Amino acid sequence: MLFNDQQVEKLVGVETPFYYYDLALLERTLDAAKQAADKRKFHIHYALKANFNDRILSIIRSKGFGADCVSGNEVQKSIDVGFEASKITFAGVGKSDKEITSALKHQIFAFNVESIQELEVIDELAAKLGEKANVSLRINPNVDAHTHHYITTGLDENKFGVPNSELEQAASVLRSCAHVNLVGLHFHVGSQITDLNVFKSLCVKVNEWKNWFEERGTYIKVINVGGGLGVDYHAPDENPIPDFEAYFDVFDKFLDRNGQQEVHFELGRALVAQCGSLVSKVLYTKSGTKKHFLILDAGMTELMRPALYQAYHKIEKIGSDPSAKTINYDVVGPICESSDCFGKEVPLPESKRGDLIAIRTAGAYGEVMASRYNLREEIRYIYST
Repeated sequence: MLFNDQQVEKLVGVETPFYYYDLALLERTLDAAKQAADKRKFHIHYALKANFNDRILSIIRSKGFGADCVSGNEVQKSIDVGFEASKITFAGVGKSDKEITSALKHQIFAFNVESIQELEVIDELAAKLGEKANVSLRINPNVDAHTHHYITTGLDENKFGVPNSELEQAASVLRSCAHVNLVGLHFHVGSQITDLNVFKSLCVKVNEWKNWFEERGTYIKVINVGGGLGVDYHAPDENPIPDFEAYFDVFDKFLDRNGQQEVHFELGRALVAQCGSLVSKVLYTKSGTKKHFLILDAGMTELMRPALYQAYHKIEKIGSDPSAKTINYDVVGPICESSDCFGKEVPLPESKRGDLIAIRTAGAYGEVMASRYNLREEIRYIYST
């Protein structure tokens, strides 16, 4: 369970809903990832899109990780909280001129370039500033991540990366760009991947494309394999920290590299998902002829994933009585949308108005996706150390 009896007492009177962040668990997770990466001389960039809460970013930065950004504001946020510009990557298929120019002025580590036209634009903007931009060419490896189709990014049908059919042209354009320096290749196949065989398949593709460039006289210094490592949404207490050793071991064994080549990762969910929970209060209980409902004061405006991806999150009653009978509830929010549902037929101890409910594994893509739809209040958060 998320809270013991003493912790539950401290929550009495705290206004809900709020995100609860277990910073001790965050520290343990980061340390496990860093230890597994360091022993293999791998580099980790934290993906800000997962969670850009200031205190969480501060802790991640203190571990020496870099930052993986997908917008100009994320780049600026990384700089503002103290990430080294030399450890910031900037990805995304639609970087604006303004965003590119700002990142160039910060002299970030590399742009992950996703199209030939973007390559030409970066070269032009770098020339105007008298800068030289480091870039990694994102190649679409056509590897199926076997995950939700909204978070699969490495297939030919996806919008991400340079397609294989344009690589010859991309290599030619790179040679003609006087203000661009190719430092690496970038790959990312998707998110919430729990089958490590997917990463083995990725390594095979990475090896092929790295060799393709090197056979043509282009040395690749950085191999950026993205992220995508999944977490256990069903059993957060049993598996609070992903198996980083097994994850990094796949790349250590199957990725071809010489002693000078760096391997970079862009992890987000795996680092922060389990440390966060959304805590809400039961506003009303309602029963129909076929359904029992728990209506919470949190909705899809506070946690979008179930409505957007039909994603599963474990739902718990906080401080429940073990002798209470179990009822299958549809756990829903107050938003005026039928999609505002956290789970259907969820077995929970019989609940009443005022009871606290925890929605687990919400530290990634929770707070960052919160909205003001229905003119909802800004989401609150508290920390436990």
